[in-house]
Amino acid sequence: MSKTKAKPFPLLTAGTIAKLKEERRVHRLNPRAVRHGKSLGDAVGMTELGLHRVRIAPGDETTEYHTHYCDEEFVYILSGHGLAEIGGRKIRVGPGDFMGFTAKSLPHTMSNPYREDLVYLMGGTRKPIDISEYPRSRKRTYKFDGRRHTVKFNDVQES
Repeated sequence: MSKTKAKPFPLLTAGTIAKLKEERRVHRLNPRAVRHGKSLGDAVGMTELGLHRVRIAPGDETTEYHTHYCDEEFVYILSGHGLAEIGGRKIRVGPGDFMGFTAKSLPHTMSNPYREDLVYLMGGTRKPIDISEYPRSRKRTYKFDGRRHTVKFNDVQES
């Protein structure tokens, strides 16, 4: 008789979220992109949707300027302020602001040039295959089989 793993309870109270360990992640293509996050989706057993509460310290960035070809993602600002860059436009964002990025959206990133932490809810699809393009780094990442492979634009051969 096989044992099935019990699914986590689907509710995370504010107290439970406060006790979750915050993980520090540095983006592999941008050492200035340092996110401190709590994975809410993982805590309740979600596998097809990633959902994270993220904190960006003053002076840090969220990611490398990028777009996804398959995955969709969103950002909802909870507190603090940031400077979003979307398609080359820089826009100040703050509590209650929402950004939604469809597959093949405008490239985007966000930074925190202010004195207080920037806190937001970030979510997105977790498709088994995705391509992320980083126009400033001139790199592309291919995700498949649970692994990521990054190449320089110049190393991609078209046929």
